[in-house]
Amino acid sequence: MPAALIAELRAVVGDAGVLTGDEVAARYPGYFMDRIGADAIIRPRSTDEVAAVLRLCSAAGQPVVVQGGMSGWVRATETRGGEIALSLERMAAIEAIDPVNRTATVQAGVILDTLETALMDYGLTFPLDLGGRGSCQLGGNASTNAGGMRVIRYGMMREQVLGVEAVLADGRIISSLNQMIKNNTGYDLKQLFIGSEGTLGVITRLVLRLRERPSSSNTAIVCAASFDQMVNLLRFVDQSFGGLLSAFELIDNSFYRVNTGAGKHAPPLTADQPYYAIIEMLGSHQERDTELFETVLGEAGERGYFDDAVLARSVAQRQQIWEIREDLEHVVREFQPFYAFDVSLPVGDMQDYIAAVTAMLKGRWPDGKIAFLGHMGDGNLHIAIGAGGEGDRHGVEACVYEPLRPINGSISAEHGIGLEKKPWLDVSRSEGERGLMAEIKRLLDPGNILNPGKIMDLRP
Repeated sequence: MPAALIAELRAVVGDAGVLTGDEVAARYPGYFMDRIGADAIIRPRSTDEVAAVLRLCSAAGQPVVVQGGMSGWVRATETRGGEIALSLERMAAIEAIDPVNRTATVQAGVILDTLETALMDYGLTFPLDLGGRGSCQLGGNASTNAGGMRVIRYGMMREQVLGVEAVLADGRIISSLNQMIKNNTGYDLKQLFIGSEGTLGVITRLVLRLRERPSSSNTAIVCAASFDQMVNLLRFVDQSFGGLLSAFELIDNSFYRVNTGAGKHAPPLTADQPYYAIIEMLGSHQERDTELFETVLGEAGERGYFDDAVLARSVAQRQQIWEIREDLEHVVREFQPFYAFDVSLPVGDMQDYIAAVTAMLKGRWPDGKIAFLGHMGDGNLHIAIGAGGEGDRHGVEACVYEPLRPINGSISAEHGIGLEKKPWLDVSRSEGERGLMAEIKRLLDPGNILNPGKIMDLRP
């Protein structure tokens, strides 16, 4: 990278805003997913500084990879020699919380959990909830269209964003900080940047939709012998809770066994059932909602929609149940080499899909390990696999992705594409769709400097 460009960037963001050499590698020692090979990390403090940085990089043809909290799973923020990383960590201000209109205006570097903590005094919540809540940044959540545990009730990140400010590759600032739920005035430009993984522009500020903070919580874990029971249970509780169902998380026997037992999490239920589910209902009146929760689950049990259940009677018990779902330490250690996938498909196809993936994997690697879990309520399965060896990645991926073709499933439910899933994009996007995506990329980033090579390779 030219020293002259580094000097120009340093003049924009200051000495503290430029990291080079050993400072770059030291930022992410032993990072588990994205390789950090950037020549420099540039850390602007404002939208104007981001714009100035991109103007310089555009003029120099300098590739730029935007980095948030670095909690992604698809190598969307991986950097290589000759690239610079643009970190928004110093743009971490919560600029405004408006309790009347229930919005928050934030800079892109705000940590998800930091915003949630700040909202407690207002009786409000930003309902996006995922495992990386303590490190992921809101700009990254938007650029990847993050999902999480409460999508069934509140929707993806796309549904939580009212307005976006973004900087294009040439340094133009597009400020569309809409604060209204309804604004039907032509193209919804913010949607270009939400889910685009930093390939079309750099999100610098957001207006987020807030909700009233639930004041009651009820959680249970159930088990069942058949997938049909789970399907019936999901429909029944969703209908009976009257809009209060906030999570319905599927866990298969393999994942449950890996995460519970001696030296691990205490098993609330026996480990001999094929399927488990964590059900959560968030409401506004603890006593009344607990009565409804228990009544509905009692009726569901009588109807045979599950075989056994444990209801959390305290905050500690609720946390213990959720830890079984959220703790990935044991599966990452025991499933080697470890592969993680997230796919989306109709709930009605899940049972056959699980069987097909398992059969393909075991047919090639009989000793391979596989576990399924995920947000069943919104059609999202996460898959953990330990199989094969060096050079077998494509074969393992084929076991997961090929069965999605005939059912029009998606290779990514919430993690995005990055580099990890790029070779399989044709499973979920037609040739016409991919061509239009490339045209949009060329229009907004003709020099191909923003996160080049991620999602797709531009044809000459």
